[in-house]
Amino acid sequence: MASKFSILKSVAVAASLCMGTVAMAQETPMQRVERTKTLRVGVISGATPYFHKDLVTQKWGGFGPDFADSLAHKLGTKIELVETTWGNSVMDLQANKIDVMFGMGPTPARREMVDFSDMLFNNTLTAVCKKGFGPVKTWEQLNDPKVKIVVDVGSNQDQYATKMLPKATISRLDSSGAASMAVQTGRADCQILMVLLAQPLLAKRPDIGAMFVPEPVTTSPTHIGLPKSANKDFENAVNAWLKEARGKGEVQSVIVKNMEKLAGVKPESFPKQVKF
Repeated sequence: MASKFSILKSVAVAASLCMGTVAMAQETPMQRVERTKTLRVGVISGATPYFHKDLVTQKWGGFGPDFADSLAHKLGTKIELVETTWGNSVMDLQANKIDVMFGMGPTPARREMVDFSDMLFNNTLTAVCKKGFGPVKTWEQLNDPKVKIVVDVGSNQDQYATKMLPKATISRLDSSGAASMAVQTGRADCQILMVLLAQPLLAKRPDIGAMFVPEPVTTSPTHIGLPKSANKDFENAVNAWLKEARGKGEVQSVIVKNMEKLAGVKPESFPKQVKF
């Protein structure tokens, strides 16, 4: 039979573990980052130039990892890259699997579930259409049940197509690549795509069709998704880094560098309507 002392000791240990678990559960995002000295960053396969995984070296590059390096340096932490998808990234922030998600659009629905930094940069929506379709001068041309639109589910493109093209026939596919293939094979007329994804796609596969910037020019502010928290220390720290990075021109340079390095897109090739 266990002694009274051993029983009390076991109870004390269990209570200590329980209190430790509760304390960790009540940690703010900033406290967790400071305790672990680790910044967990969401990354997405096949989302060049936001995220790009070298198949030979297995190293990640792109906007997200470059911005993450800069932010981690500012915070004095190391980086842990966690693979996710645009559709799952909100849930991963909610589930405390990641601390930041670069390139996320702050829709009202998302704001209910996660927090956002100040604007990282402005993106422009385009329509990448199959050969022979177009020219597309206005969004209203696509707002027709006869027009087959594809988007990657859960993405900014999905959100905006749903809002702007309620009459169009919209298919939501698992990935941006699957949506592009639907246009290339003629199963869809146009893919709604941010210019920073559309330009690399057409640089790599010009046989898909053509890119249009319909009027009125529609931009999507791109932010950094953060865990929902009443404590704003982490959000404030991210915004302080962002203000400094934008002031130094770092955001613009990261975009231009990666577009050319990873996608072969020259700075001068952007349509005149595109402003970051």
